[in-house]
Amino acid sequence: MNRNTLTTAVIAGIAGVAGIANMASAVNLNPDGLGQVLLFPYYTVNAGQQTVLSVVNTAAVGKAVKVRFLEGYNSREVLDFNLYLSHFDVWTANVFSLADAGASSAGAGSFAGIFSLDNSCTDPALTASGSITVEGAAHGYQQFLNFKYTGAANSDTGPTADSRTREGHFEMITMGDIDPLSNLATDITHVNGVPPDCTSADLQADSLTGIVPPASGALFGAAAVVNVTGGSFFAYNADAVDAFSEQDLYTGPGNLTPNLQSVNEGIAATVTSYVFASSALNPVSHLVTSIYPNPGAAPGARGIDAVSSLFDAQNVYNQYETAADGSVGTDWVVTFPTKNFYVDAQPGGHLPTSTTAAVPPFENLFDGGEACVTVGAGTAIFDREEGSATTVGCPISPCQGSVASTICLETNVIKFDTNSVLGSGLSPLLSIAPFGGADGWVNLDLSGFGHLTNASNAPSANVFSGLPVTGFEAVKYTNGDVGGVLANYSGVYRHRIFRDCSAGVCS
Repeated sequence: MNRNTLTTAVIAGIAGVAGIANMASAVNLNPDGLGQVLLFPYYTVNAGQQTVLSVVNTAAVGKAVKVRFLEGYNSREVLDFNLYLSHFDVWTANVFSLADAGASSAGAGSFAGIFSLDNSCTDPALTASGSITVEGAAHGYQQFLNFKYTGAANSDTGPTADSRTREGHFEMITMGDIDPLSNLATDITHVNGVPPDCTSADLQADSLTGIVPPASGALFGAAAVVNVTGGSFFAYNADAVDAFSEQDLYTGPGNLTPNLQSVNEGIAATVTSYVFASSALNPVSHLVTSIYPNPGAAPGARGIDAVSSLFDAQNVYNQYETAADGSVGTDWVVTFPTKNFYVDAQPGGHLPTSTTAAVPPFENLFDGGEACVTVGAGTAIFDREEGSATTVGCPISPCQGSVASTICLETNVIKFDTNSVLGSGLSPLLSIAPFGGADGWVNLDLSGFGHLTNASNAPSANVFSGLPVTGFEAVKYTNGDVGGVLANYSGVYRHRIFRDCSAGVCS
């Protein structure tokens, strides 16, 4: 086959896929890191740490973005605000412990908070909760909130302590582009480094003046868990979901929408996902197109399955490093970014309170502070020399009745040593005992136990095995002083996953 014939064949193949769904309108996990939605699998302010974050707008038009922080037990919102990025803008912020910053005298020391030295407009301004000293000067901050998991209207049976705000994950969702010819664009576009009028911008946006449907993704983001005195810096890139919406999704601050269930293809009654996965008929990873009914962002809507399919993993693979003297330690972060939409039938949750069973692929409704999923029988812990321990017994502690390992929260930390290198305060804090030595790797099996993404709602009849998951390995080396110099090192390695389309068309 000559090159021209090959090129024609490839184009024809792509056209065949486009016949099922327009490529531009299929939600996908962009491997290049640019998207309309950014998912950050972890933040923490525990153990003297801060989480620093950034988002970059690579587009020549402004973006209106919903920023939402979600606590680790049940993904209940602990803060949201609107961010207005002008063209080619960058926004940065710092999530910190109020107690560490000396704000405990206000009775809020257990809370996390956020401040930004950036000039980009936010609504509201992140300065309402008081002031702390930043770089020698007083600066306003915004305290995280407990409203969405406490009180009669929102109590979800999980922990009610203020400390629940200190650890979890967060997301940024593009609500719309900003018309370059609008007053809103003028208000937020920096002049000598400063937007002219953020107050006017808030009013313009709330009246939907200048907000248009997003034409592109164009955002990328990153975050890092930093311990200044401990000498660690766990940095990672955000997951980027692209082609998420063809609609203007704008809402004012304090609104629980848009969220990941807001995925859409304009006015279409379906939403399509593109996922690279293997299947029984084609074990080589290939593009799988799945079409899901999307009746809107009402409780029980299943457009969320399209987003879950992007993260579905039958197996999660990563390494671990430890040392007998505690100088080397590893944590895994395992976050289920869409789980809340399948398990939360408590007051204020995404499911009706009359719901009696979790929606697949999850097993249990959230109750008493957890919604556990059972780890598959294929889970195995390997050393560096091909030796392994299988899941006979309980590879991840604590166990449910010593029968099987479970993972029970939405943001989970699994430690491989006596202490968590991330200083996690989540409960239960999971652990894996290294096998046969200090270093190795783990195959975390998430298949089985009904872990099949809601195939009954997919006209394409595709069934993905496993659970929607993201996260990373965090490793820290503590050498103390070497020649009078602090010699601590840290690193982050994103999880590798195996995706399996276990039934259906799978193409």
